[in-house]
Amino acid sequence: MLRAVVIISIALALCAPLEARTLRVCADPNNLPFSTRDERGFENRIAKLLAHDLHARVEYTWWAQRRGYARNTVSADKCDVWIGVAQGVATLDTTAAYYRSSYVFVTRRDRDLDIRSFDDPRLRTLTIGVQMIGNDSSNTPPAHALARRGIIDNVRGYMIYGNYRDAAPEAPIVAAVERGDIDAAIVWGPLAGYFVKRAEVPLRMTPVEPQSDGPQWPMAFDIAVGVRHGAEPLKREIEAALQREHDAIARVLDDFGVPQLPLAPAAQPAVQAH
Repeated sequence: MLRAVVIISIALALCAPLEARTLRVCADPNNLPFSTRDERGFENRIAKLLAHDLHARVEYTWWAQRRGYARNTVSADKCDVWIGVAQGVATLDTTAAYYRSSYVFVTRRDRDLDIRSFDDPRLRTLTIGVQMIGNDSSNTPPAHALARRGIIDNVRGYMIYGNYRDAAPEAPIVAAVERGDIDAAIVWGPLAGYFVKRAEVPLRMTPVEPQSDGPQWPMAFDIAVGVRHGAEPLKREIEAALQREHDAIARVLDDFGVPQLPLAPAAQPAVQAH
């Protein structure tokens, strides 16, 4: 009898569902095309792919992406990962990159401007939109590149954080090109690609060349997943999942119009997914 009870108990234990693993993800609840509370962003979709690969469920900590974001989220142990962080940031450990993108010039196709370089002389006379953070040294690389060339009076700034009450706070800079309020805009590629793809007026995106304006101002970045300093086992797990989901992630990025450049040699994954 006792033996039967033991056998039944073991069988029940084996049949009991395992508690689902949780992948705790930090994300901005209102940051199209990257993430939204209703999970319409491409980083939401990448989070789902990684969680599925790791047999986990996604649990979000929502936090507006402002200065101190890493300190108040991943580093504070409110979540485990930050999807979509520049590889090598000092505040976190980062995985191998899963895509590379750059700032792009956005223009109307009917203008046929095709601007590629900050040294294009037309930038001194056209009305140029640029993403801004503030008036200090932490501003965006394109803002610094224009200022270094004395291109100031014809520049219109669009705050990178936008009006957080709007459904798409970062959309206005692309919309201004579409309306003809400005002649060209210099926009972070993943953001530009999403809104350019949905514009009613045909727009053109041209990656900034070269990919840096001197060593201090890169115009292209390898994008990775950030984890807390010292979380090496999780970092290795995420890297393996990124490799296995490589093709699916690439399809997500394509769906959202993200302009992708070849990864820098040091950022290439050791094993390519098939």
